[in-house]
Amino acid sequence: MKLVSKYIDKENQGHLVLVPDEGEDMWHTYNLISEGDRLRASTIRKVQQESATGSSSSSRIRTTLTIQVETTDFDIGGCLLRVKGRNVQENKYIKMGAYHTIDLEPNRKFTLFKEEWDSVSLERVENACDPAKHADLAAVIMQEGLAFLCLITSAMTVDRAKIEVNIPKKGKGDDTQRKKASAKFFDMVLAAILRHLNFDIIKATAIQTDNRTLIENKSKFVLCHSSSGFKHSLREVLENPAVSAKLSDTKAAGETKALQQFMTMLGNDPDRAFYGYNHVSKANESQAIETLLVSDSLFRSKDLNERKKYVSLVENVKDNGGDVKIFSCLHVSGEQLDQMTGVASILRFPVPEIEEEDHELDSD
Repeated sequence: MKLVSKYIDKENQGHLVLVPDEGEDMWHTYNLISEGDRLRASTIRKVQQESATGSSSSSRIRTTLTIQVETTDFDIGGCLLRVKGRNVQENKYIKMGAYHTIDLEPNRKFTLFKEEWDSVSLERVENACDPAKHADLAAVIMQEGLAFLCLITSAMTVDRAKIEVNIPKKGKGDDTQRKKASAKFFDMVLAAILRHLNFDIIKATAIQTDNRTLIENKSKFVLCHSSSGFKHSLREVLENPAVSAKLSDTKAAGETKALQQFMTMLGNDPDRAFYGYNHVSKANESQAIETLLVSDSLFRSKDLNERKKYVSLVENVKDNGGDVKIFSCLHVSGEQLDQMTGVASILRFPVPEIEEEDHELDSD
């Protein structure tokens, strides 16, 4: 992401001019744009034109339009963003108040106006514009006859290929057919790796087979076990010590480690691990939060007050010296956190009175 220009006043009102460089930047853009914001960008519009004789014709023209955002739709596979809203600035082709949908895509500049740029949004822009934050892990999750090739960036997990080959079971029919099917499967996996992975930027590749034909990049491969070849097993791969050691400085690895620590604490020392806004907020009031885990999906709520309360929680935890990890709901770790309300906390010290208060309320 490139930050072209920035103007934000003392009230945190203002605008940023941004240019997304790649697909991951579109996910950051999706998280930045909220209902009620104004978006200015170049767009295509079909317009009706009437000639001097009274006949009319339609044509597609490119114009710069400013809309007030009502809805956003993110296409994960294509990394494209569609933003719908009403025109709020004079335009010779489009009436004031008319609906229009602007398609945002990589390498196309846009301007985003907000009544309030909160700390979470500004931090996302800072991270998106920092090249060091970009993801550098590929994973091939495999079982017999099934493989998923995924790219794991700092913000999202993107499916690049799914390989399926029907491999006959052992002891059934001619073993030659089984060998041919297995060979075909591994050839297809190899072809997908060579087609979709850029080894110049990938720091490590987790794969459940050692492929000698990629010997020049052997140091980037990590062999580890997972319970299945389905994508949800990525969580097991990221938790593997061999993988986490290679990725100790990446955002995805940090999120996985924090979630793993929370789950362990929840089982072994539950008075130091809480989830759900009410419990986490009470822990924050006691300045007890060491690490706050929060899903980015909570900051996309259409309810402005709902968004603000989570922004306030993040800011308070930081002010109290706590660490905040904002999880992407497009990572397997983020998906798991969303299943637990989207917010959780690891505490510096036990706060048993949080649970005790709930028990008292239940008994009343």
